[in-house]
Amino acid sequence: MSHLSRGRTVRSLCRALALGALFTVGVAHAQATATIRLLVGFPAGGGTDVIARTLADKLKDELSQSVIVENRAGAGGQIAANALKVAPPDGTTYFLTHDHTVSILPLVVKNPGFDPAKDFVAVGGFATFVNALAISGGTPAKSMPEYLNWVKAQGGRGTIGVPAPASVPEFLVKILGEKYKMDLQAAPYRGSAPMIADMLGNQISAGIGSIPDFIENHKAGKIRVVAVLGNARQAAMPEVPTFAELGVTGFEDVPYYGIFAPAGTPQPSIDRFSAALAKVIALPDVREKLTAMGLSVGYMPQQQLASREQAYSRVWTKIIKDSGFQPQ
Repeated sequence: MSHLSRGRTVRSLCRALALGALFTVGVAHAQATATIRLLVGFPAGGGTDVIARTLADKLKDELSQSVIVENRAGAGGQIAANALKVAPPDGTTYFLTHDHTVSILPLVVKNPGFDPAKDFVAVGGFATFVNALAISGGTPAKSMPEYLNWVKAQGGRGTIGVPAPASVPEFLVKILGEKYKMDLQAAPYRGSAPMIADMLGNQISAGIGSIPDFIENHKAGKIRVVAVLGNARQAAMPEVPTFAELGVTGFEDVPYYGIFAPAGTPQPSIDRFSAALAKVIALPDVREKLTAMGLSVGYMPQQQLASREQAYSRVWTKIIKDSGFQPQ
């Protein structure tokens, strides 16, 4: 090859490298300026939605980037999860969810349409919480024992609302019915907001859901939280006993809130979002609001959230199998 040909080849290679670098910078810039979608699998107005909007409002400032909450409600978060699966893994789509969609749904639905281990990647966790039994305002009982006695007086049959079918609350309804030898039936809703609306309207006598879903109406005296899961009473409502105190054990492992991205999302994008999340939940006003909603706030890095999701799934695999439940 002549010196002239070699020179042309080198110049062509340099131009290609330069164009490649410019393209990479351009893609990174586009990702850093594009609007971020934060998917939520439940309706507007519910606890998860309020949490997502609280974080999104601060994340946009931390990231210097627009962050919008997109509600893809239905099927216990399954619709939102499948939307995440098919989203471009370009760092602009994330999914804020609790344990039900990622850890429980794949255990109770034959074909959920997604596999968390293959289709999602953990980004970061920010809180744990507990589920609770709440009694509607029109129900005369003031405690869980009183509620159970009231159900017995109605012929031993009762209906308890749950925010999603085949969820932790639904399994708890089944376990309570078996333990106290009553015909307790779960009434599944499409999220906590419509369930609580029926509780406020006294269409159902009780509901089981997360403390963030119940706490506002509990403090207002419109419904009564009478028992909480977990291994300790909750700071947001210390007067309420745990299920274990009332003789219902086996539910001490508490669920979590976390953020996930589509598999294949670049690690720098995940690191950037996770770091922003850590800063946001450390803000005093955010921590105060989430704590007041009944969350135990604490940052979980990517790997810690992934490990917690896997451990929680193992716990519930056994509980669901022991219950005799068959995936639908």
